Amino acid sequence: MDALTSLNPQSPQTHAIFNLWIVATIVLGAIFVIVVGIITYSLMRFRWREGEPDPEQVGGNRRVEIIWTVIPVFIVVFLFALTVRTMSFVDPAPPAEPELVVIGHQWWWEARYPKSGVIAANEIHIPTGRPIPVLLDSADVLHEFWVAELTRKISNVPGHPNHVWLQANRPGVYLGVCSEFCGTQHAWMRFTVVAQEPAEFAAWEQSQLAAAATPTGEAAKGLALFKNMSCVSCHAIHGAGAEARVGPDLTHFASRKQFGSGIADNTPENLRSWLHDPQNVKPGVKMPNFKLTDEQVSQFVAYFETLK
Repeated sequence: MDALTSLNPQSPQTHAIFNLWIVATIVLGAIFVIVVGIITYSLMRFRWREGEPDPEQVGGNRRVEIIWTVIPVFIVVFLFALTVRTMSFVDPAPPAEPELVVIGHQWWWEARYPKSGVIAANEIHIPTGRPIPVLLDSADVLHEFWVAELTRKISNVPGHPNHVWLQANRPGVYLGVCSEFCGTQHAWMRFTVVAQEPAEFAAWEQSQLAAAATPTGEAAKGLALFKNMSCVSCHAIHGAGAEARVGPDLTHFASRKQFGSGIADNTPENLRSWLHDPQNVKPGVKMPNFKLTDEQVSQFVAYFETLK
């Protein structure tokens, strides 16, 4: 996974934004050099010396004033035109139905695929080679969706959905973040975009439709705990009789590389620490500390590891 950077565009949209930045940097850099050069020359050439008369004043010179007005206006119009063209390319009108819905929560991301019915959390999969229309919403406060290498920043506003286009030129894993302060764990509201070849994406989407396997042994005890405790009030597991949508869908929890919206790698050891005390791992997270015993934690871990 690459670092969060806008200097490595991996989609036509971010290439357009990057190219606009290059042009603007060149133009503004040239202005800076010219202005500094004129000031430096003036300081050296016309510095005051004892006994010299005041320099000739050129105030009211119409020709000079016209030149120094026309040049900035031309520069502003030029950059404005490039910006409008880039905006129209990056933000074409969305279709009537999005292919992906991303909902911001305190503090994690929910990804829904309306056509297939797949629901994921914090790990967004897309096919490469074409733009994906995304609808953005929020379940609570103002969030901001940003995958620096693939698309621009755009706000998730509660009750006022926004739209953005998400595209990757090549397969890979791209880091995304919330770039709008949204509460205690804003810094750990991260997600990944996994771009796959179309056939691989189709296979992933199909696998996500499968129900959770029926566990045995220690894992079966973990499922019983999940049903008997308040876990079912927040989390969904397809095939286990849990359909709540308050917290992340856990049907395929074990297939994800990380949990806690990027705060820890998805390993049995890290999962044990989380179940013992979520507030110690991610202070302010909505999941409370259930004071689980070591035996209960082991049963939960055994069950969650079956959720491939």
